[in-house]
Amino acid sequence: MTGEAVALELRPARLPSRALAVLLDLVVATVVYIVVTVALVTSTASLDEAAQFAVSLAAFVLVMVGGPIAVETLSHGRSLGKMACGLRVVRDDGGPIRFRHALVRGGIGVIEILLTFGVVACVASLVSARGRRLGDVFAGTLVVRERVPVSPSGFLPPPPPWLAGRFSGLDLSAVPDGLWLAIRQYLVRMRQLDPQVGSAMAERLAADLVARTGTPAPYGVPAAAYLAAVVQERQAREARRAFANGPAAAGGVAAPVVAAPGAYGAPGGYGAPGAYGPSPVQASAPAQVPPPPAVTAPHAAVVRESEPGEVPSPEAPRTGFAPPA
Repeated sequence: MTGEAVALELRPARLPSRALAVLLDLVVATVVYIVVTVALVTSTASLDEAAQFAVSLAAFVLVMVGGPIAVETLSHGRSLGKMACGLRVVRDDGGPIRFRHALVRGGIGVIEILLTFGVVACVASLVSARGRRLGDVFAGTLVVRERVPVSPSGFLPPPPPWLAGRFSGLDLSAVPDGLWLAIRQYLVRMRQLDPQVGSAMAERLAADLVARTGTPAPYGVPAAAYLAAVVQERQAREARRAFANGPAAAGGVAAPVVAAPGAYGAPGGYGAPGAYGPSPVQASAPAQVPPPPAVTAPHAAVVRESEPGEVPSPEAPRTGFAPPA
Protein backbone atom coordinates (compact mmCIF):
# COMPACT_ATOMS: atom_id res chain seq x y z
CA MET A 1 0.00 0.00 0.00
CA THR A 2 1.23 3.45 -0.87
CA GLY A 3 0.75 6.58 1.23
CA GLU A 4 -2.47 7.30 -0.64
CA ALA A 5 -3.82 3.81 0.23
CA VAL A 6 -3.49 2.57 -3.34
CA ALA A 7 -2.87 -1.16 -3.70
CA LEU A 8 0.14 -1.77 -5.91
CA GLU A 9 -0.42 -5.48 -6.27
CA LEU A 10 -3.44 -7.75 -5.79
CA ARG A 11 -2.85 -11.47 -5.46
CA PRO A 12 -5.82 -13.42 -6.82
CA ALA A 13 -7.02 -16.31 -4.70
CA ARG A 14 -6.51 -19.80 -6.04
CA LEU A 15 -9.27 -22.29 -6.72
CA PRO A 16 -8.66 -24.61 -3.71
CA SER A 17 -8.88 -21.76 -1.18
CA ARG A 18 -11.95 -20.32 -2.88
CA ALA A 19 -13.64 -23.71 -2.98
CA LEU A 20 -12.95 -24.22 0.72
CA ALA A 21 -14.38 -20.79 1.54
CA VAL A 22 -17.54 -21.49 -0.50
CA LEU A 23 -17.92 -24.88 1.19
CA LEU A 24 -17.74 -23.31 4.64
CA ASP A 25 -20.29 -20.68 3.64
CA LEU A 26 -22.64 -23.36 2.29
CA VAL A 27 -22.35 -25.42 5.47
CA VAL A 28 -23.22 -22.40 7.63
CA ALA A 29 -26.08 -21.37 5.31
CA THR A 30 -27.45 -24.93 5.24
CA VAL A 31 -27.46 -25.18 9.03
CA VAL A 32 -29.26 -21.84 9.29
CA TYR A 33 -31.75 -22.90 6.60
CA ILE A 34 -32.55 -26.16 8.41
CA VAL A 35 -33.14 -24.33 11.69
CA VAL A 36 -35.36 -21.73 10.00
CA THR A 37 -37.28 -24.42 8.10
CA VAL A 38 -38.01 -26.42 11.26
CA ALA A 39 -39.21 -23.29 13.00
CA LEU A 40 -41.44 -22.34 10.07
CA VAL A 41 -42.91 -25.83 9.72
CA THR A 42 -43.76 -25.87 13.40
CA SER A 43 -45.39 -22.45 13.28
CA THR A 44 -47.28 -23.05 9.99
CA ALA A 45 -48.61 -26.51 10.70
CA SER A 46 -52.19 -25.30 10.39
CA LEU A 47 -51.69 -24.03 6.81
CA ASP A 48 -52.29 -26.04 3.68
CA GLU A 49 -49.52 -27.61 1.56
CA ALA A 50 -49.34 -24.76 -0.95
CA ALA A 51 -48.84 -22.18 1.75
CA GLN A 52 -46.20 -24.31 3.45
CA PHE A 53 -44.35 -24.72 0.12
CA ALA A 54 -44.44 -20.96 -0.48
CA VAL A 55 -43.07 -20.28 2.99
CA SER A 56 -40.32 -22.88 2.50
CA LEU A 57 -39.38 -21.38 -0.89
CA ALA A 58 -39.25 -17.89 0.59
CA ALA A 59 -37.06 -19.15 3.43
CA PHE A 60 -34.70 -20.81 0.92
CA VAL A 61 -34.34 -17.64 -1.12
CA LEU A 62 -33.84 -15.44 1.93
CA VAL A 63 -31.31 -17.71 3.66
CA MET A 64 -29.39 -19.31 0.77
CA VAL A 65 -29.39 -16.30 -1.57
CA GLY A 66 -30.14 -13.19 0.46
CA GLY A 67 -27.98 -14.22 3.40
CA PRO A 68 -24.63 -14.34 1.51
CA ILE A 69 -25.50 -11.10 -0.32
CA ALA A 70 -26.22 -9.29 2.94
CA VAL A 71 -23.10 -10.67 4.62
CA GLU A 72 -20.79 -9.68 1.74
CA THR A 73 -22.35 -6.22 1.55
CA LEU A 74 -22.07 -5.48 5.27
CA SER A 75 -18.60 -6.98 5.65
CA HIS A 76 -17.26 -5.44 2.39
CA GLY A 77 -16.56 -8.78 0.74
CA ARG A 78 -15.66 -10.96 3.70
CA SER A 79 -18.01 -13.84 4.44
CA LEU A 80 -17.35 -16.37 7.17
CA GLY A 81 -15.62 -18.78 4.82
CA LYS A 82 -13.50 -16.04 3.27
CA MET A 83 -12.51 -14.74 6.70
CA ALA A 84 -11.40 -18.23 7.69
CA CYS A 85 -9.35 -18.64 4.49
CA GLY A 86 -7.96 -15.10 4.45
CA LEU A 87 -9.82 -13.99 1.31
CA ARG A 88 -11.79 -10.90 0.35
CA VAL A 89 -13.96 -9.84 -2.59
CA VAL A 90 -12.86 -6.51 -4.06
CA ARG A 91 -13.56 -4.54 -7.21
CA ASP A 92 -11.26 -4.73 -10.20
CA ASP A 93 -9.62 -1.48 -9.12
CA GLY A 94 -9.02 -2.79 -5.60
CA GLY A 95 -11.86 -0.89 -3.88
CA PRO A 96 -14.49 -2.41 -1.58
CA ILE A 97 -17.61 -3.91 -3.13
CA ARG A 98 -21.12 -2.52 -2.73
CA PHE A 99 -24.60 -3.97 -2.73
CA ARG A 100 -24.88 -4.18 -6.51
CA HIS A 101 -21.65 -6.17 -6.75
CA ALA A 102 -22.80 -8.60 -4.07
CA LEU A 103 -26.25 -8.86 -5.69
CA VAL A 104 -24.83 -9.80 -9.11
CA ARG A 105 -22.40 -12.30 -7.58
CA GLY A 106 -25.10 -13.89 -5.44
CA GLY A 107 -27.67 -14.06 -8.26
CA ILE A 108 -25.32 -15.72 -10.72
CA GLY A 109 -23.90 -17.88 -7.93
CA VAL A 110 -27.27 -19.60 -7.59
CA ILE A 111 -26.88 -20.92 -11.13
CA GLU A 112 -23.16 -21.72 -11.25
CA ILE A 113 -22.79 -22.97 -7.67
CA LEU A 114 -26.09 -24.21 -6.27
CA LEU A 115 -27.87 -25.56 -9.37
CA THR A 116 -24.75 -27.07 -11.02
CA PHE A 117 -23.02 -28.12 -7.76
CA GLY A 118 -20.12 -25.76 -8.48
CA VAL A 119 -19.08 -27.33 -11.81
CA VAL A 120 -19.61 -24.16 -13.85
CA ALA A 121 -17.82 -22.04 -11.25
CA CYS A 122 -14.81 -24.38 -11.19
CA VAL A 123 -14.53 -24.46 -14.98
CA ALA A 124 -14.80 -20.67 -15.23
CA SER A 125 -12.17 -20.21 -12.51
CA LEU A 126 -9.77 -22.56 -14.25
CA VAL A 127 -10.22 -20.82 -17.60
CA SER A 128 -9.86 -17.30 -16.21
CA ALA A 129 -6.34 -15.90 -15.85
CA ARG A 130 -7.15 -14.43 -12.42
CA GLY A 131 -9.41 -17.25 -11.25
CA ARG A 132 -12.70 -15.37 -11.63
CA ARG A 133 -16.02 -17.17 -11.93
CA LEU A 134 -18.96 -15.87 -13.99
CA GLY A 135 -20.36 -13.89 -11.08
CA ASP A 136 -17.06 -12.04 -10.72
CA VAL A 137 -16.88 -11.34 -14.45
CA PHE A 138 -20.37 -9.81 -14.62
CA ALA A 139 -20.02 -7.95 -11.32
CA GLY A 140 -16.53 -6.63 -12.04
CA THR A 141 -15.05 -8.14 -8.88
CA LEU A 142 -12.07 -10.24 -7.90
CA VAL A 143 -11.34 -12.52 -4.95
CA VAL A 144 -7.90 -11.71 -3.54
CA ARG A 145 -5.73 -13.00 -0.74
CA GLU A 146 -5.48 -10.84 2.36
CA ARG A 147 -3.03 -12.92 4.38
CA VAL A 148 0.21 -13.15 2.44
CA PRO A 149 3.10 -15.11 3.99
CA VAL A 150 6.08 -12.95 4.90
CA SER A 151 9.19 -13.83 2.94
CA PRO A 152 12.26 -14.41 5.11
CA SER A 153 14.58 -13.12 2.36
CA GLY A 154 13.74 -9.43 2.66
CA PHE A 155 16.97 -8.43 4.44
CA LEU A 156 19.20 -6.10 2.46
CA PRO A 157 22.81 -6.88 3.44
CA PRO A 158 24.94 -3.84 4.34
CA PRO A 159 28.18 -3.11 2.50
CA PRO A 160 31.58 -3.72 4.07
CA PRO A 161 32.53 -1.01 6.59
CA TRP A 162 35.56 0.08 4.58
CA LEU A 163 33.22 1.20 1.77
CA ALA A 164 30.93 3.31 3.97
CA GLY A 165 30.77 6.88 2.66
CA ARG A 166 33.19 6.24 -0.20
CA PHE A 167 30.64 7.14 -2.88
CA SER A 168 29.32 10.36 -1.34
CA GLY A 169 30.25 12.36 -4.44
CA LEU A 170 28.81 9.93 -6.98
CA ASP A 171 26.22 11.32 -9.41
CA LEU A 172 23.14 9.08 -9.22
CA SER A 173 20.69 11.29 -11.09
CA ALA A 174 20.89 9.31 -14.35
CA VAL A 175 20.22 5.89 -12.79
CA PRO A 176 16.65 4.74 -13.64
CA ASP A 177 14.28 3.26 -11.11
CA GLY A 178 14.25 -0.06 -12.94
CA LEU A 179 17.97 -0.48 -12.41
CA TRP A 180 17.64 0.38 -8.71
CA LEU A 181 14.90 -2.24 -8.38
CA ALA A 182 17.00 -4.88 -10.14
CA ILE A 183 20.01 -4.13 -7.92
CA ARG A 184 17.91 -4.32 -4.77
CA GLN A 185 16.35 -7.62 -5.83
CA TYR A 186 19.80 -8.98 -6.54
CA LEU A 187 21.17 -7.95 -3.15
CA VAL A 188 18.18 -9.43 -1.32
CA ARG A 189 18.45 -12.79 -3.14
CA MET A 190 22.18 -12.90 -3.73
CA ARG A 191 22.62 -16.19 -1.86
CA GLN A 192 19.82 -18.06 -3.59
CA LEU A 193 21.48 -18.60 -6.99
CA ASP A 194 24.48 -20.48 -8.20
CA PRO A 195 27.70 -18.57 -7.39
CA GLN A 196 28.80 -18.36 -11.03
CA VAL A 197 25.42 -17.14 -12.23
CA GLY A 198 25.19 -14.64 -9.40
CA SER A 199 28.70 -13.35 -10.03
CA ALA A 200 27.95 -12.78 -13.71
CA MET A 201 24.74 -10.97 -12.82
CA ALA A 202 26.54 -8.77 -10.29
CA GLU A 203 29.13 -7.84 -12.90
CA ARG A 204 26.41 -6.95 -15.41
CA LEU A 205 24.52 -4.79 -12.91
CA ALA A 206 27.72 -3.08 -11.82
CA ALA A 207 28.67 -2.37 -15.46
CA ASP A 208 25.25 -0.83 -16.13
CA LEU A 209 25.52 1.27 -12.96
CA VAL A 210 29.00 2.49 -13.95
CA ALA A 211 27.75 3.35 -17.44
CA ARG A 212 24.99 5.54 -16.02
CA THR A 213 27.03 7.24 -13.32
CA GLY A 214 30.04 7.90 -15.55
CA THR A 215 32.48 6.94 -12.78
CA PRO A 216 34.43 3.68 -12.90
CA ALA A 217 34.14 1.30 -10.01
CA PRO A 218 37.10 1.16 -7.59
CA TYR A 219 39.73 -1.33 -8.57
CA GLY A 220 39.65 -4.57 -6.61
CA VAL A 221 36.18 -4.01 -5.07
CA PRO A 222 33.78 -6.96 -5.60
CA ALA A 223 30.78 -6.17 -7.74
CA ALA A 224 28.30 -7.16 -5.01
CA ALA A 225 30.03 -4.95 -2.43
CA TYR A 226 30.11 -2.06 -4.90
CA LEU A 227 26.37 -2.37 -5.55
CA ALA A 228 25.58 -2.55 -1.83
CA ALA A 229 27.67 0.53 -1.10
CA VAL A 230 26.01 2.57 -3.85
CA VAL A 231 22.53 1.52 -2.69
CA GLN A 232 23.40 2.52 0.86
CA GLU A 233 24.57 5.92 -0.39
CA ARG A 234 21.28 6.41 -2.24
CA GLN A 235 19.30 5.49 0.87
CA ALA A 236 21.36 7.93 2.95
CA ARG A 237 20.61 10.74 0.49
CA GLU A 238 16.90 9.97 0.54
CA ALA A 239 16.97 9.96 4.34
CA ARG A 240 18.65 13.36 4.39
CA ARG A 241 16.02 14.75 2.05
CA ALA A 242 13.16 13.19 4.00
CA PHE A 243 14.44 14.23 7.43
CA ALA A 244 15.88 17.65 6.77
CA ASN A 245 16.11 18.45 10.49
CA GLY A 246 17.49 15.10 11.56
CA PRO A 247 21.01 14.18 12.57
CA ALA A 248 21.96 13.31 9.00
CA ALA A 249 21.30 16.87 7.84
CA ALA A 250 23.08 18.35 10.83
CA GLY A 251 26.33 16.67 9.90
CA GLY A 252 26.06 13.66 12.12
CA VAL A 253 27.73 10.49 10.92
CA ALA A 254 25.94 7.23 11.47
CA ALA A 255 27.84 4.33 12.89
CA PRO A 256 28.97 1.90 10.20
CA VAL A 257 27.13 -1.38 9.98
CA VAL A 258 29.44 -4.35 9.90
CA ALA A 259 28.58 -6.80 7.18
CA ALA A 260 28.27 -10.46 7.98
CA PRO A 261 31.38 -12.55 7.31
CA GLY A 262 31.29 -13.90 3.80
CA ALA A 263 28.30 -11.78 2.80
CA TYR A 264 29.88 -11.02 -0.57
CA GLY A 265 32.15 -14.03 -0.86
CA ALA A 266 29.79 -16.05 -3.05
CA PRO A 267 27.52 -13.56 -4.75
CA GLY A 268 24.28 -14.65 -6.29
CA GLY A 269 21.54 -12.60 -7.87
CA TYR A 270 18.06 -12.24 -9.16
CA GLY A 271 16.44 -10.35 -12.01
CA ALA A 272 15.46 -10.92 -15.62
CA PRO A 273 17.99 -9.77 -18.23
CA GLY A 274 16.95 -6.47 -19.73
CA ALA A 275 14.28 -5.88 -17.09
CA TYR A 276 15.29 -2.28 -16.70
CA GLY A 277 16.21 -1.51 -20.30
CA PRO A 278 19.47 -1.70 -22.25
CA SER A 279 22.47 0.21 -21.06
CA PRO A 280 23.18 3.33 -23.13
CA VAL A 281 26.95 2.96 -22.82
CA GLN A 282 28.97 -0.18 -22.32
CA ALA A 283 31.16 0.14 -19.25
CA SER A 284 34.86 -0.10 -19.84
CA ALA A 285 37.33 -2.02 -17.71
CA PRO A 286 37.68 -0.56 -14.25
CA ALA A 287 40.53 1.88 -14.01
CA GLN A 288 43.04 1.62 -11.24
CA VAL A 289 42.59 4.30 -8.62
CA PRO A 290 45.90 6.14 -7.92
CA PRO A 291 47.24 5.75 -4.40
CA PRO A 292 46.37 8.54 -1.98
CA PRO A 293 49.02 11.20 -1.36
CA ALA A 294 51.26 10.86 1.63
CA VAL A 295 49.85 12.47 4.73
CA THR A 296 52.15 14.78 6.65
CA ALA A 297 51.79 16.29 10.06
CA PRO A 298 49.53 19.36 10.00
CA HIS A 299 51.99 21.66 11.75
CA ALA A 300 55.27 20.31 10.38
CA ALA A 301 57.56 22.72 8.52
CA VAL A 302 60.19 21.95 5.91
CA VAL A 303 63.60 23.02 7.26
CA ARG A 304 66.63 23.58 5.03
CA GLU A 305 70.10 23.57 6.52
CA SER A 306 72.25 26.58 5.85
CA GLU A 307 75.28 26.26 3.65
CA PRO A 308 78.72 27.05 5.09
CA GLY A 309 79.29 30.79 5.15
CA GLU A 310 75.61 31.61 4.57
CA VAL A 311 73.88 33.94 6.98
CA PRO A 312 70.45 32.60 7.88
CA SER A 313 67.48 34.78 7.10
CA PRO A 314 65.55 36.15 10.05
CA GLU A 315 62.33 34.78 8.53
CA ALA A 316 63.82 31.28 8.26
CA PRO A 317 62.86 28.90 11.03
CA ARG A 318 65.42 28.48 13.78
CA THR A 319 66.72 24.98 14.31
CA GLY A 320 69.22 25.64 17.14
CA PHE A 321 72.10 24.36 15.00
CA ALA A 322 75.06 26.69 14.26
CA PRO A 323 77.03 25.96 11.06
CA PRO A 324 80.75 25.29 11.45
CA ALA A 325 83.13 28.24 10.98
